[in-house]
Amino acid sequence: MPLSRGALVAGAALTAAAAATVAVVVWPEGSGTGPAGRETDVRAVVPSPTRSYPLSTAPRTIPAVREHRAAHGPGWRPGQGGGVVVAAGSGALADEGRLLAGELGIRYRGEVPVRAGDVELALAPGGGASESYTLDVHDGRVRISGPDEAGVFYGTRTLKQSVRADGSMPEGEVRDRPDRPQRGLNLDIARKHYTAAWIEDRLREMGDLKLNQLGLHFSDDQAFRIESRTHPEVVSPQHLTQAEVRRIVALAARLHIQVVPEIDSPGHLGAVLRAHPGLQLRNVSGVRSPGSLDISDPGSAKLVDELLGEFTELFPGSYWHLGGDEYLALMARDPAASYPQLQRAAQQKYGAAASIKDLTTGWLNDRAAVVRPHGKQPKAWNDGFFRDGTVHADQDIEVEYWTGKEYGARQPEEYLREGRRLVNLNDEYLYYVLGQPNDFVYPTGERIYEQWTPLVLRGTSPVPASYSGRILGGRFAVWGDLPQAQTPEQVARGIRMPLRAVAQKLWVPGRPALSWDRFRALADRLDATG
Repeated sequence: MPLSRGALVAGAALTAAAAATVAVVVWPEGSGTGPAGRETDVRAVVPSPTRSYPLSTAPRTIPAVREHRAAHGPGWRPGQGGGVVVAAGSGALADEGRLLAGELGIRYRGEVPVRAGDVELALAPGGGASESYTLDVHDGRVRISGPDEAGVFYGTRTLKQSVRADGSMPEGEVRDRPDRPQRGLNLDIARKHYTAAWIEDRLREMGDLKLNQLGLHFSDDQAFRIESRTHPEVVSPQHLTQAEVRRIVALAARLHIQVVPEIDSPGHLGAVLRAHPGLQLRNVSGVRSPGSLDISDPGSAKLVDELLGEFTELFPGSYWHLGGDEYLALMARDPAASYPQLQRAAQQKYGAAASIKDLTTGWLNDRAAVVRPHGKQPKAWNDGFFRDGTVHADQDIEVEYWTGKEYGARQPEEYLREGRRLVNLNDEYLYYVLGQPNDFVYPTGERIYEQWTPLVLRGTSPVPASYSGRILGGRFAVWGDLPQAQTPEQVARGIRMPLRAVAQKLWVPGRPALSWDRFRALADRLDATG
């Protein structure tokens, strides 16, 4: 509630003394130090209107805030007289304002002057890094400002969570920003069907955790799960309609989440090949290669490029995942002898020294060239990048690093030394594989929280911190290898704490301040009051 006039007058006499008091507490840095190597300032005392209140503490949120400047004061709590308003010239924040007002049970009043008890949202171009925000609580008011809509939205998540945890937002100032630009969840909807409503629930969960990417792997050997108008013959009976996808994408955009679609090729295309068996790869004996496209056949590129052209229009985000992993032709003992048509095509296109590996790399580059004109940043799995060879993967394709068990396995440092940018999907910590086949075990939030950092790309050992700036972030991945092993509801419960741990480790560098037990208790409280 707002301070009384008497309290304000009394407090003014203490301002000079308070201004002379400054204390800073810094969390220790760990192997997860961010690209800029900045420390995290948890609390510093700033002048405040009165010392009749105890010094505030940082708000309790997941992920934790990076910096809180404490102050003496009552803080802010939702009240009947307060509302959410948008600062003059910040009308683009209307959606964020309406959402917050509904969550806090107070009125949204629009672009009007702020008054006592209000929360004001404001855009402040040039006021910090992308996705950063400042949240200031004083005189019974809250002001959340940032250089972009995403940053202000994250400030509203901090306010919402603090009110959920403790009924109020502490006095003082929060200055916050993410450690990594890409933070999210990867969902295999090809092997296991999830309804649009289930996916939308995950998006809302992600928004509160300040995650900003949802990967959708919607084509694989088992199924093709989104309606296609150019090739309806490839679509599986259980699928999302394009109208449902647009609804998902629209909700994601309101929550400042980008959807990263994936049509994997030239492997993992079994569902497409069932409708186009003439394009399936066969070895020298005529035996079909499961899920593999014959990339020596011009019809293969035509089919895949038509699908890419259609779906890059359906998904308006900045990224496109090309897959590129586990092409079975490369796993043969002698690929050239087993698949002579691929070897001939490689030499015809790239010269006598070329191999099937070069033809596969060329395929990846050609698909990247298809999606770039649609405004997409291409991505591919790390086992789609090969050392040596005549053809090299385009430098701008982001490496989604998941394993060190692939054909021609390469340490993550090799990609980093080449100057490539990586996203961390380490299968040791971040792979939730239904049914736990092939020695996978369901990852726990505790293990991620206590052991994993963005630098731990393969196994359990981090790469040198000097490479930190090239590691763009990470995503927690759900794969449906044995789709009946868990229901969608069980999946949601199983990934709940791992997702919160990943959000924490991608937002705040260094060792978390809370113990795992306290972190889990906070998560339980936030969810129970949600």
